[in-house]
Amino acid sequence: MSVGQKEAVDTAIKDFYDMALRATEQYSSVMEKVISQQTSADDPAASVMNDFTDAFRELGEAMMSNPQKIVADQMELMKKQQELFQSTLLRFMGKEAEPVVVPERSDRRFKDEQWQDNPVFDFLKQLYLLQSQAIMKMVHDTDGLSDHARQKVEYFTRQYVNAVSPTNFAALNPEVIRKAMETGGGSLVKGLEQLSEDMEASVKGALNVAMTDTSAFKVGRNLATTPGKVVYQNDLMQLIQYTPSTEKTFKRPLLIIPPFINKYYILDMRDKNSFVKWLVDQGHTVFMISWVNPGPSLRDKDFTAYMQEGPLAAIDAIEKATGEKEVNAIGYCLGGTLLAATLAYLKKKKQEPIKAATFMATLTDFSQPGEIGVFINETAISALEKQMNALGYYDGRQMAFSFNTLRENDLFWSFFINNYLKGERPAAFDLLYWNTDSTNLPAAMHSFYLRNMYLHNLLIEKDAIELDGVKLDLRQIKVPTYFISAAQDHIALWQATYTGAKLMGGKNRFVLGGSGHIAGIVNPPEANKYGYWTNEKIADDPEEWFQAATNHEGSWWLDWQQWVLKQGDMDEVPARQPGTGELKAIEDAPGRYVKQRIFDVVTK
Repeated sequence: MSVGQKEAVDTAIKDFYDMALRATEQYSSVMEKVISQQTSADDPAASVMNDFTDAFRELGEAMMSNPQKIVADQMELMKKQQELFQSTLLRFMGKEAEPVVVPERSDRRFKDEQWQDNPVFDFLKQLYLLQSQAIMKMVHDTDGLSDHARQKVEYFTRQYVNAVSPTNFAALNPEVIRKAMETGGGSLVKGLEQLSEDMEASVKGALNVAMTDTSAFKVGRNLATTPGKVVYQNDLMQLIQYTPSTEKTFKRPLLIIPPFINKYYILDMRDKNSFVKWLVDQGHTVFMISWVNPGPSLRDKDFTAYMQEGPLAAIDAIEKATGEKEVNAIGYCLGGTLLAATLAYLKKKKQEPIKAATFMATLTDFSQPGEIGVFINETAISALEKQMNALGYYDGRQMAFSFNTLRENDLFWSFFINNYLKGERPAAFDLLYWNTDSTNLPAAMHSFYLRNMYLHNLLIEKDAIELDGVKLDLRQIKVPTYFISAAQDHIALWQATYTGAKLMGGKNRFVLGGSGHIAGIVNPPEANKYGYWTNEKIADDPEEWFQAATNHEGSWWLDWQQWVLKQGDMDEVPARQPGTGELKAIEDAPGRYVKQRIFDVVTK
């Protein structure tokens, strides 16, 4: 070996040693952070686990009542495993062999060619799929479980089988191995560095994985860019009036009430898919509530405060800005729940400033809470209340983590592999930026919402909920309503949102869009995607409604526009410029409330 070759080898060995030392240091740092995170019986996560334990106890009792089925399932699994061993042996001998089990078409974890071409990785993949499918089938097919227990054990079992996928382990994932070899281990070191950074930014008890390049986006620069002015504000919200893009606008203004568990700009992402811009271009005078990102100082703001300082304050401000006493209103998700409560409140007060109401993916009946129901129980809510009372708010990062586990492979493990095992940074994606732009919830409001809506489902009961001394009855709401839900929504199941259309006493229209909670709502006509179903009659049963429904191509936005123009007093007037009425402009849209990141408020 020449002197030059020896020096090159020595340098390579030193570089490898330095890389290994850095990886060890990073690993030790990460493990120290994990171990130092203390927990207690009062932590919501611990309480949720206790509730899962009860559900699994019920599962065990139900399974033991039919031991023959357990034996049959085990025998079937053993048979499949034997077939896999034989198939793998044939492949090692250079012969062709049909796979025993293949991933579902929607499963993107095993897309790398090595999972098919390499007999070792193919064996690992198929063995995992056989065992995971057998476990899920065993749970799903067990008779005698209550619906609540079944939902919990299926959720937890799914979390387990997806967590132990070979794709999630560096030494078993061919993509990760290849990347580590190409970078001399640098990808693993970088991944550990990124894991440490994400843990620093995460709420205790959860890992908020970075999903997008946050430096690529800025609210007001390339998100939430529809022109307008903030014309009113209070402790809980800023009210944005958007600049008209037409010479004339409809006389009756339009108020949008977004959910306060997310930032409003999901409805104003980019020009091509902005619901706000589309409404403005159709001739509506649009007002948007932009909720504050609350910190400890707003701990006592309850659901009543959100009604009074939200839609009620907005209606008064709109009258000052435009001179109009009547508005049409749109509520999205939790914003729609608040809109329903506000309508019932105003009805009891013998007031009707809202003349037509639209509910987008809105629950008023919480008897079918969707997959989020796995977290709803007295024990977990009580523990969460103790935590919120100490902090003054519910940390939005905690909610984001919980929602991500409802689609764990897409919203957690794929980023876990990319960021921490392959050492790559996520791509710039506006929707995922919005998804990680979390908001907190005041302790008083969130406790009321969880207990009265999710836990006890009181909003659909006559006079069961009281706001500001007024008992609510949704059946007394007589204004015309438009309900739009999404067929694949796992947060607000459309069969559950359908109850709202049945319950309210006005002339109600129910429309079912394609896709999910976001894409099914933010579906611009130009995209010509997903389609929607309509049925002029409100049937007793949602499935009966669907069977008689007519399918349409394109966007429900066009159907809504035709509907709202029939709701009275939609004459045109000269376009109103923000800040020219009694309310002067405070600042340019989107305003400062929506720009508040969660780190800005939790540290104050």
